[in-house]
Amino acid sequence: MDPSDFIQDEAALRALHQPPSDLAANKCIAELEPHSRRFIELSPFLCIASSEPGGPADISPRGDAPGFVRVLDDRTLLIPDRIGNNRLDTSANITQNPQIGLIFLVPGVNETLRINGRARICSDAEVLADFAVRGKVPKTGILVAIEEVMFQCAKALVRSRLWDDDYKVERTTAMPPLGHMIKDQLGSPDSADDVEAYVQKSLRERLY
Repeated sequence: MDPSDFIQDEAALRALHQPPSDLAANKCIAELEPHSRRFIELSPFLCIASSEPGGPADISPRGDAPGFVRVLDDRTLLIPDRIGNNRLDTSANITQNPQIGLIFLVPGVNETLRINGRARICSDAEVLADFAVRGKVPKTGILVAIEEVMFQCAKALVRSRLWDDDYKVERTTAMPPLGHMIKDQLGSPDSADDVEAYVQKSLRERLY
């Protein structure tokens, strides 16, 4: 592609588009209200975006039973940090750069909820005890001081038909098991079946 095909600044970008409507321009608020609180209560899944001060950017999924994210007050959330792969990408980023972005999804609802704010890593055992599942208490939680709250319209999920069966694939035939893909990506000396066995063992024994 020719270098002239790339947008160099925000002004050039905005010149290609109509101005946002007053509704879109002004929909961002500074704290939770009943509708956004209810959305978080219903949500079993979110994605959290973070970055080191100079990049790279990272995005990570979080999921649990609906309401797993606790609303402490209208400007504060606490997200339990369940067992993962111990890369700690999000948490390590937060220790260097507290700015994060969240997007909450509710199955069956095409709108999403976006929250931006500043995060800290909480290790208070007494606070985290309230998040125990199957007797397992998370080692840390992500405490979010909310700065921006906004509902995102349904266009993306309507286009993707995310909650419908139209684009749903048969997992066993559409793609190989995760362990096999990791084996191919990394060229591991272990067999694909051994890597997959490790993946499945982790799902059984390290969910919480």
